Amino acid sequence: MPTLLLWNGYRFYFFSHEADEPPHVHVDKGGATAKFWLTPVALASRVGFKDNHLRILEQKVTEEQRSFLKAWHEYFKNHR
Repeated sequence: MPTLLLWNGYRFYFFSHEADEPPHVHVDKGGATAKFWLTPVALASRVGFKDNHLRILEQKVTEEQRSFLKAWHEYFKNHR
């Protein structure tokens, strides 16, 4: 599970076995979890996060989209 970013107590990461899915990032904090697609940035799923947290997370994923996509493609290019 490569961690891409630790920010304000949130962990942004992806699973190393999800290469067959479109690029995405998981976000966890305090037992809550969410998944965001990266192209385009969109919420895929959530458990436990309130709407106001999801808006903040979507904004952060959008800000980090380029670096997350770069990490995704570099990781899976080298680990297939």
